[in-house]
Amino acid sequence: MTADRPPLRVVVADDQALVRTGFKLILAADGIEVTAEAADGAEAVAAVRRTRPDVVLMDIRMPETDGIEATRRILGGDGPQETRVIVLTTYDLDHYVYAALTAGASGFLLKDVSPEHLVAALRLVRSGDALLAPTITRRLIERFAKHDEPQTIAPHRDLSVLTPRELEVLRLLATGLSNAELASRLFLSQTTVKSHVGRILSKLDLRDRVQAVVLAYETGLIAPEGGAPDPHG
Repeated sequence: MTADRPPLRVVVADDQALVRTGFKLILAADGIEVTAEAADGAEAVAAVRRTRPDVVLMDIRMPETDGIEATRRILGGDGPQETRVIVLTTYDLDHYVYAALTAGASGFLLKDVSPEHLVAALRLVRSGDALLAPTITRRLIERFAKHDEPQTIAPHRDLSVLTPRELEVLRLLATGLSNAELASRLFLSQTTVKSHVGRILSKLDLRDRVQAVVLAYETGLIAPEGGAPDPHG
């Protein structure tokens, strides 16, 4: 915690009480407030609306309302705009993880995450950044994206709102380049690249870079497995 920021506030959603207790003890030891616990997705949605946390640690596989549907409800139009979701899973390359990302999650953590990594991840996401490296997101998309099915993330978003430079930045971002690598490739400063990325997210109404990578694939701007990008992109 820094002097100019309030304590980080978290909801922990998992159907196993022991898991919830373990996470709660880890977070409390680092001065992070657990505002509520939830044993299923419906409880998680209610807890978020009641306590308006910064971040939700969301188990994907829960009874009744699962973590994917809960994430979709929390991050929907009537949910608290400041709340971010990190999904918890057992397997990193999992179609449930991909579904959670398309629902708006800012990243995922494996359930055996170390306490240090857990705390760092929560702080990173609270700051507005995405937890996943774009390269990991790309691997998920290449495995699970199906372009012959209806698009699952913002099919109405028109990439024509982007300038040619912003399209170029989005295309390169989707290949897994960091801001520093983008700056080097485009002969720009990192500050300028950060501004471009910010405008892309704003124009396309995306929460973070993970969502930008997903959208780049699902609109055909980038094709899975090294395929050619959409010539109209």
